[in-house]
Amino acid sequence: MNKRPFLKWAGGKYRIIERIKALLPEGDCLIEPFCGSCAVALNTGYDRYILADNNADLINLYQRLQVEVEDFIEYSRYFFYPSYNNEEYYYTFREEFNSDLVGYDKAALFLYLNRHGYNGLCRYNKHGKFNVPFGRHDQPYFPEAEMRHFHEKAKAAVFKVADFRDTMREAKLGSVIYCDPPYVPLSDTANFKDYSPGGFSLWDQGDLADLAKECAGRGIPVLISNHATKFTLAEYKGARIEQFDVRRNISCNGGNRGKAGELLVLFS
Repeated sequence: MNKRPFLKWAGGKYRIIERIKALLPEGDCLIEPFCGSCAVALNTGYDRYILADNNADLINLYQRLQVEVEDFIEYSRYFFYPSYNNEEYYYTFREEFNSDLVGYDKAALFLYLNRHGYNGLCRYNKHGKFNVPFGRHDQPYFPEAEMRHFHEKAKAAVFKVADFRDTMREAKLGSVIYCDPPYVPLSDTANFKDYSPGGFSLWDQGDLADLAKECAGRGIPVLISNHATKFTLAEYKGARIEQFDVRRNISCNGGNRGKAGELLVLFS
């Protein structure tokens, strides 16, 4: 049975994990330059993992849970008391998170904000401040079992804060790369690219496609997820492309959460 990530994550790949696994080549190390919720790493059996992201808050949380599980779970549980599930506490904790807080405390608050914020979003403003609003959940789920599974899986992983370009250029022969970048927007109002300070531009999308071709030329296969658009189909020309529909889950209007074209693109 596939394992769910302990973080909620807009655009997470748990729902299509079997499609991804069917296309991932064999290798001794899986590299994820945009590790997100780590749904792919949690559900594959590579010997080693290099899990990178340029979101330092995300990697800080993973590194904390990697080295200590019991104490961190118990400390994080504190923030899931029912009395903290309201707007007043949420925005107080969000302000504290956006201060000079570091390390252990910031990791626990990142988990709190993820589970109590709106719709599993991870979003920052232009000043690098986390700005997801309160989610109004009846009883936010504390993912203890999922955190324990993550801790076990993380024993074979290296986590690092890095730009995807550096991560992909450092890949060695025998590795397999899976990229789940912020998607090319389907429209001007469907652009959730600011999951880390700085966003992700079309120039970045072009660099990713170029690097995928370079890695494949060095014998390192690269699998990429993205929206099916004229832009992506042009950028990924020459690769093996699988196209299908998935249900969108980040619209603010539940009635508008229709299906969108998805791509899995293999450079090999």
